[in-house]
This record gives sequence, C-alpha cells and structure tokens, in this order.
Amino acid sequence: MGAANILHERGQPMFSLSLAVLRLLKAIVRSWSIPEFRAALFLAIIILLSGTLFYRGVEGWSWIDALYFCATTISTVGLGDLAPQTDIGKVFTVVYIFVGVGIFVALFAQFARALIGIGKDGHKDGPE
Repeated sequence: MGAANILHERGQPMFSLSLAVLRLLKAIVRSWSIPEFRAALFLAIIILLSGTLFYRGVEGWSWIDALYFCATTISTVGLGDLAPQTDIGKVFTVVYIFVGVGIFVALFAQFARALIGIGKDGHKDGPE
C-alpha cells in the first residue's frame, strides 16, 4: 500500500470528525440564547465532572478511565470494559444512569432542534 493510500485513508475520518465538530459548535452557538439549553449544558458538564470525581475517588480509576466510563454510561453505549467493583459504586451508577440519561436526552434534543433549525414553537425557522 502506497503512502498516498495511507494518507487518503487516514485523512477521510479526520475530515468527517472535523465536520461533526463544526456542526456541534454551530448547534451550541444557535442554542446559546435559549435558557433551557444553557441549563441542560451546565447540568451535563456537572454530571460528567461529578461522576468522574466519584469514580476516581471511590473506584480508584484514572481520570481518563473515570471520564470515559461516565461518557459511555450516560450515552448508553456501556462497553463493559470498566465496571464498578464496590457496592457504593454500583448503587451510585444506578442513580447516575437515571439522572444522567435524562439530562443528556434533553441536551441532545436541543442540539437536534438547533441543527435542523426548529424554533421553540415547533416550526422550522426561516423566512415566512
């Protein structure tokens, strides 16, 4: 396989990631004026930080492992490569899932509304 093929294969995913990040930033900018969005974003950040701190302290995981577990748990991906070993960690995880999933659903619903241009009234934004 030549160098050009390797660069092409490696460049394509990076381009896709860049587009996804740009769309995410666009959704954040569009949604920033909506108080519910700011509240959901703030709560999502607090949930991720509190979970990361908890798993770091109670389970003894690294910062990256704790954040990774929080993100995969709340996103309902749950890969199973990490799991709490303590009883308090397991109980916390159950509560964390119920609270965190609700917050992230609300946040991503707002992202989706911003990306497709739907206003608070449920109609598409744009010229009348």
